[in-house]
Amino acid sequence: MTSPLTGLGLTSPVLAAPMSGGPTTPAMVIAAARAGGLGFVAAGYKTPEALAAEISAVRAAGVPFGVNLFAPNPVPVSVDAYRRYAQALTSVADRLGVTLPREPVENDDEFRAKVDLLLAEPVPVASFTFGIPGAAVIADLKRAGTAVVQTVTSVPEARAAADAGVDMLVVQSHLAGGHSATLHPQRAPEPLAVGELVRAVSDTVGLPVIGAGGLSTAADVSGVLGAGAAAAMVGTVLLLADESGASPTHQRALTDPGRTETVVTRAFTGRPARGLRNAFIDTYESQAPLGYPAIHHLTSPLRKAAAAADEPELLHLWAGTGYRNTRRAPTEQILTELAAASSAPE
Repeated sequence: MTSPLTGLGLTSPVLAAPMSGGPTTPAMVIAAARAGGLGFVAAGYKTPEALAAEISAVRAAGVPFGVNLFAPNPVPVSVDAYRRYAQALTSVADRLGVTLPREPVENDDEFRAKVDLLLAEPVPVASFTFGIPGAAVIADLKRAGTAVVQTVTSVPEARAAADAGVDMLVVQSHLAGGHSATLHPQRAPEPLAVGELVRAVSDTVGLPVIGAGGLSTAADVSGVLGAGAAAAMVGTVLLLADESGASPTHQRALTDPGRTETVVTRAFTGRPARGLRNAFIDTYESQAPLGYPAIHHLTSPLRKAAAAADEPELLHLWAGTGYRNTRRAPTEQILTELAAASSAPE
């Protein structure tokens, strides 16, 4: 099946996932393209102005690239539940010397302004996570010459994205690091291997797919391509790359032999996300309400302070199940080696 990737001149089927909050940098996006694949500018949590600057930096390199946006799909939290959790976090906030937001912050990450930016200065690929944008947004981007990609975690979500008019799907398994892209954060994603999920979606929806989640070796990449994916997307394996913007605390935790487990938690952001197990998760997971983005904004000051103070037990250490395969090397080298046994995307 021909995919929107075909016309971009890619020579590698391995793509660099967008990792919001710092890990994905313009240098990483450029390096992914120079490896023959594709990288995505991570628009999540950035202002439109900061996003425009990153897009300009990548565009100046003359390489193909994508931009990933968080599409609105809020999970509101009640004021009472928010205040109870904020009270539970008071001792940590006091220890780190930060003030927590008193009331829930429910915003849409300036979604419309970011879409307008992509329409004013079209990019090769736009992908969406957390929610499916409206059909009008998808149609406008396609008219501008942008391929539209939606991240999904199940067959029903894939059907909904196809019905909305997207060109391609990222099919993310439950083993992925960071936030699950599920459109329904109230329930856990199905525990299917990424190859099974790719087959199930491909058999049901007539769109090309990119496999993602738990891919950290050349064998993983070859396996997901063999299951029918047009390309493989990796993220965790790039967290120690030379171009990574992950914090030093996060990077050290990935190689700490004492950290032996990843878990899915809502304690940091009110939305399911996979990371290295730590004391914050053990203490607060049972108390944390669902509620995105309000809980993300509530804990943001804590997480920033924890990173600055080198406190890994209080930091969101996002990582997929393949985190042991992270290593210090250039992004281009890591991606090239992952693609060694595979051919260019169709």
